[in-house]
Amino acid sequence: MFLLMSSNSHHWNLMAVASSSASPQEKYDVFLSFRGADTRNTFTSHLYAALCQKKINAFIDDEELKRGEQISPSLLNAIEQSKISLIIFSEGYASSRWCLEELEKILECKNSYGQIVIPVFYGVYPSDVRNQTGTFGKVFDELEKDRQEMLQRWRTALREAANLSGFDSDVIK
Repeated sequence: MFLLMSSNSHHWNLMAVASSSASPQEKYDVFLSFRGADTRNTFTSHLYAALCQKKINAFIDDEELKRGEQISPSLLNAIEQSKISLIIFSEGYASSRWCLEELEKILECKNSYGQIVIPVFYGVYPSDVRNQTGTFGKVFDELEKDRQEMLQRWRTALREAANLSGFDSDVIK
């Protein structure tokens, strides 16, 4: 299963293309990584509905993580069991430690297992994600300063993900 996305004006076209083989551990076609407060009830919910309509088995976390809680092992397993991860970078994505931990896991799966990773830049510029600048960088800088080791890992992960070929909502309009 492979996912193709294209835009015609403001309409997204999704198409699933079957691949020749799937690993038995793969449970989902697509894992959606997003910051709920930014896109859950707008872009992400519409994308998820479109994927389901095309019979693409997508994982979306319906739970809101409360401040201070850790990412659940079941969520990390869902990432591992997905063929494709779509990372929806939004203005507040980098303010969520949960999103950044998901991002690290997604890139680990990309590098270890060849998982396909597609970034979607929703209302942010790829260069702002890559370099943690602009509004995206400001929210990232607000994370705890005493976690410098984690901040450096997250900076590296953001840079790697932003360097991948993806979709930029400002260009698609």
